[in-house]
Amino acid sequence: MRKKFLAIIMIMAMLSGFATLALAQDAVEGTAVEQTTVSDVTTDNAASTTTNDVVEFDESPSMSGFEMFARKILGSGFVDLFINGGFTMWPILVLLIWAIATIIWKLVSLSYAKINVNEFLDKIIPLIKEHKYAEAIKISETTKGPVAAVVHAGLLKADMGIEAVEKAIENAGILEMAFLEKGFIPISTTINLAPMLGFFGTMVGMIAAFDAIAKAGEVDPTIVASGMKIALITTAAGLAVAIPTQFFNNMFLSMVDGLVMDIQKGSEKVIETLVENK
Repeated sequence: MRKKFLAIIMIMAMLSGFATLALAQDAVEGTAVEQTTVSDVTTDNAASTTTNDVVEFDESPSMSGFEMFARKILGSGFVDLFINGGFTMWPILVLLIWAIATIIWKLVSLSYAKINVNEFLDKIIPLIKEHKYAEAIKISETTKGPVAAVVHAGLLKADMGIEAVEKAIENAGILEMAFLEKGFIPISTTINLAPMLGFFGTMVGMIAAFDAIAKAGEVDPTIVASGMKIALITTAAGLAVAIPTQFFNNMFLSMVDGLVMDIQKGSEKVIETLVENK
């Protein structure tokens, strides 16, 4: 339960990674707007009214339906941050969706695969000692998880000798391990590519900043601000995706290691019992 709770928290953190940056963007823009409004009120009340009209969110007909939906669900700050990040934000968003889908699936599948091995063996071992293989096979067949699947494969060969049981358990173990390892490639790909795409966006932003300087012929903070914004947004976005994904990757590896130990424990106990009561 503790792992599931932590996983839910990290999924929420992953989804809100961009939102956190968006809130910071809103805070900065809000401060700037407030200062502009105060200045305009001091000089001319009409200018203040104009400034407020610009700040308000206008659902204009030219805005796409997808963008309007995103602004209503995620907030204008999030969408503006995404747009300001440039074209590299799109592959980062694809990686984020891919990672979230894989993480949810992996969390559900690994949680479903986990059973209490001691309770399972307490039901199986007495039946094996009494040579009630059919009943033991039925219990293992109706029990979820890779441990029961491996034991079930071995018990099906119980009448053919220990070597046949060991071979069946080995083959079943290979298949179960292949299933447990599914999903790690998408997760690893996200961990590696998200920061790289973020750094690629950084280079794009720096190129835009230096291009603006070359065209202006002078160094002015306002000239390079746009390019630097792209560089910082994309870097932060890539890290915001990769960091929680890395956490889930490590957690899943730990869960898989625990399941492998359970498989070894269950299979060795079954083989040992068969040898002692053959």
